[in-house]
Amino acid sequence: MTAPADRVEADRYRPALRSDVLVSDEFLLGARSVHLVKNPRSGKSYEVGVKEHFLLARMDGTRGLDELGAEYAAEYGKRLADANWQRLLGMLGVRGLLEGGPAAPPAEPAGTAGTAGTAGTAGTVATADEPPKRTLLRGTLPLVADADATADRLHRAFGFLLAAPFMVPLLLLITAMEVVAVARLGELLDGAAALFTNPVLLAGVAALLWFSTALHELAHGVVARRYGGQVAEIGLRWRLPVVIMYCTVDNYQYLRTRWHRIATAVAGAVMNLVVLLPFCAVWLLVPVDDATGEALAGLLLLGSVQALAMLVPFPPLDGYKIAAQLCGATALAASSREYVRLAVRRDPAAKAYPRRARTAYLGYTAGSLLVLAGIVAAVVALVVRLVAT
Repeated sequence: MTAPADRVEADRYRPALRSDVLVSDEFLLGARSVHLVKNPRSGKSYEVGVKEHFLLARMDGTRGLDELGAEYAAEYGKRLADANWQRLLGMLGVRGLLEGGPAAPPAEPAGTAGTAGTAGTAGTVATADEPPKRTLLRGTLPLVADADATADRLHRAFGFLLAAPFMVPLLLLITAMEVVAVARLGELLDGAAALFTNPVLLAGVAALLWFSTALHELAHGVVARRYGGQVAEIGLRWRLPVVIMYCTVDNYQYLRTRWHRIATAVAGAVMNLVVLLPFCAVWLLVPVDDATGEALAGLLLLGSVQALAMLVPFPPLDGYKIAAQLCGATALAASSREYVRLAVRRDPAAKAYPRRARTAYLGYTAGSLLVLAGIVAAVVALVVRLVAT
């Protein structure tokens, strides 16, 4: 039993999460539903169960522990014991998530698990990995001192293009361009084949495609900024001989709605296709010599493939992030593999997965196999065409 003095203290104490703590929507993770919680000051993220989230969402400094406990009991039919409260509040305090608590949590080894404890649900701490060492063959190099401010400036300059009066016509033009590309695929294939026989034009097209990848990354940052995202880094990443730009959206999983997250993920591919629009217009409408026409056709084919390849739903591509948001899952590929493995073996554990999880994992697996089959069929058709010619 709790002593009367302790009960008064429990009623007076009104826990509140720090105002800068980020809490995500509900995501599937294996057979469980979880919410992600992030302390921006330490950069560490944690997983909490639905019941823990129920309490965290109400820790706004206006409710005492008795009131929180009563709301929890009304929702779940069971009141929390003092030990549960001590475990939960201790976990939140140690991780620097409560107002009046430590500013930053103590260092923990990567992969350490902490227990939230209110209902026996584990809250796994996902600490950031050690930054990879930079070598001649691989590494990263930030290009700006304040990536978030850079993204904000870009958004102020070009964010108007994201409004419907501009974006809808752009998307219609992109769709029309891709329809034309499919209808005249033979010309594009011939142009790409000719392009690889002309080193000068090939180098020019390669430079344009690299520039397109840079804009692709910046588009992620600008769209994320529109929806309240924070850009942590903009820089160069190399895995020699490949050197590309990157843009890291620090709080992608915490954007307000799944559609904001999907828009952020798809923005890169849309930018790749927008870059192709003026070249498509020249190819279709302007009389040019054969070499230029072939180069433009090759650029349209390679650029379209580059953009659409990013929408393939395999990690770590943008298409995978989109698929994960549509399924409402985190670690979608790993969870899908595990569920399918259990289902194929008729393991009783597969029956513990809720219907929503089963639908998401089977849907993702089936969709991925269809996409893979389509890619294989396209490659085979291309090889057959090249052999025939």
